[in-house]
Amino acid sequence: MNIPAWPYAKTIAHRGAGKLAPENTLAAIRLGVAHGYRAAEIDVKLSGDGTLLLMHDDTTNRCSDGRGRVAAKTWHQLALLDAGSWHSKDYAGEPIPTYWRVAKFCIASGVTLNTEIKPCIGRERETGAAVALETQALFTDPAHAALKPLLSSFSTEALIAARDAAPEFDRAHLFDSPLPADWLARCKTVGAIAMDANWRTLTQDIVNVAHANGLRVACYTCNDPDSAEKLWGWGVDTIITDAVSLIPFRA
Repeated sequence: MNIPAWPYAKTIAHRGAGKLAPENTLAAIRLGVAHGYRAAEIDVKLSGDGTLLLMHDDTTNRCSDGRGRVAAKTWHQLALLDAGSWHSKDYAGEPIPTYWRVAKFCIASGVTLNTEIKPCIGRERETGAAVALETQALFTDPAHAALKPLLSSFSTEALIAARDAAPEFDRAHLFDSPLPADWLARCKTVGAIAMDANWRTLTQDIVNVAHANGLRVACYTCNDPDSAEKLWGWGVDTIITDAVSLIPFRA
């Protein structure tokens, strides 16, 4: 079986610039760019009143000075939070960014996004559709076709909603560890062109099975240069990494 075209980089900066800056902020993405990266993975979810923003967790507790569920807060409340001081004083006052703002920066800077749909519990379909439709609105200009984001998610339901809302965007199904037995079937259900797994769960055989079934292979979050070389040797197509200062960007 032929493997689909894969216009995405061999290395992608995890949550902007890994752990070198506060994750899922414009500061992190800018730092990734400063290290030569032209591809970034981000987590996108909905505020309580329907604004798409960058945050990994369902609560604001870990990565801001706020407390409570993201889905229980308006965008105005979230926009006032400090999303940088938790990391270091150098980033004090760094705001939570909207998906729109981050995508606009990436378009202007030639950075390709791996947009992970990260729905709050119970908002899987709503978030999947919203991310797909906003991505569609952002990338309508043919001049930006080369920067078309890859949409990914651990949620099969969110990916189905994204597919139905904007089928023109490539999708990757994310999987946790251990890799579930039905990973291939779930990729096919959502029309994914790639499976994206914890790098420690991958083997040469899994990569071969994915490729034989017309799927590309991405993995997260490999921070060891020697392990990265081994994964590329197996035929892994993309590695998502925190180690932007150790693993050079590969287009």
